[in-house]
Amino acid sequence: MGYTQHDWLVNCRNWYYRLPNLELDSVVGHAGPISHASGYLFLPAWLHGSTNLLFGAFSADKVLDMMERHRVTHMFAPPSMVQILASDVLATSRNWSHLTCMLIGGAPITDATALDSRKVFGDVLYQVFGQTEAVPLTVMTPREWFGDVPGSTPLRSAGRILPFALLQIRDPEGNVLPLGSEGEIFARVESQMKGFWGDDELTATRLIDGWIRTEDIGRIDENGYLYVLDRASDMIVSGGFNIWPAELETVIADHPDVIEVAVFGIPDERWGETPMALCIVDEGATVTEQQIVELVRERLGSYKKPSRVEFTREPLPKSVVGKLQRKVLREPYWQGHDRRVSGA
Repeated sequence: MGYTQHDWLVNCRNWYYRLPNLELDSVVGHAGPISHASGYLFLPAWLHGSTNLLFGAFSADKVLDMMERHRVTHMFAPPSMVQILASDVLATSRNWSHLTCMLIGGAPITDATALDSRKVFGDVLYQVFGQTEAVPLTVMTPREWFGDVPGSTPLRSAGRILPFALLQIRDPEGNVLPLGSEGEIFARVESQMKGFWGDDELTATRLIDGWIRTEDIGRIDENGYLYVLDRASDMIVSGGFNIWPAELETVIADHPDVIEVAVFGIPDERWGETPMALCIVDEGATVTEQQIVELVRERLGSYKKPSRVEFTREPLPKSVVGKLQRKVLREPYWQGHDRRVSGA
């Protein structure tokens, strides 16, 4: 992607706009690769003269030990890593008095992970949303995230829109929709990409009249909170209804026996496709398929409930930056199908 030097300098300022200020003795920890989202915290710390600490290959005990020993003040981590860190049996017994900011982003975070992490690390959780093409777009402070805001549900949101970012929700024809409507998120922000390097055709599909087409589905409420429902490519269309996997995952993760969950679409002769839930549980867990189905039915409605639930103790596939790879899980079920949709 193409950026100018000025774009990067502006980006450094924008990322820390709503985060605790850097000091000369600040230590910024990096649990993920600095070639991705964590790198946006690296460069400002380097320019400021603060310390950057790279943890290396991820393991919970090593990262927690380095965070405590080196008195890490700021860090970025995707939800999958935060969940692992917060669930470590020794995490609650460590000293986190120096930690002022744990910035979470890169993928949707469930209510359970957010609340459990807050219990372990305290009121230091911030959330950010954006893409390499346009970032940052939102930031949410702990007070906002876990507060009571009339007209909003902060726990389910991706944060409040930053003052230097413009967001629109558009329908498939590109028309701007009113507040509260669901549609594709379009964004304009200082330091957004100028285009994809050497690929004018791809640039034309993602940069439209100066707006970045994010390919994420979401909505904006009256208080400026953005709700990211899912990637457009992960949407399940079942019997004419649009079902967002992340929405189901958030509900299913609330079950005490479920450690982690992935929801994806599988073929269905009647409905075209239908949700399947793959849940990670510990040995000895007593949760049943019917309990998961009923949990979703009660919270989200009958048409969104999974028609199939399986349990495993194997880790879910994730990218190098910790994003859940639903396509990897979905692909075996669609082998032999000409299209990634089934039914009449």
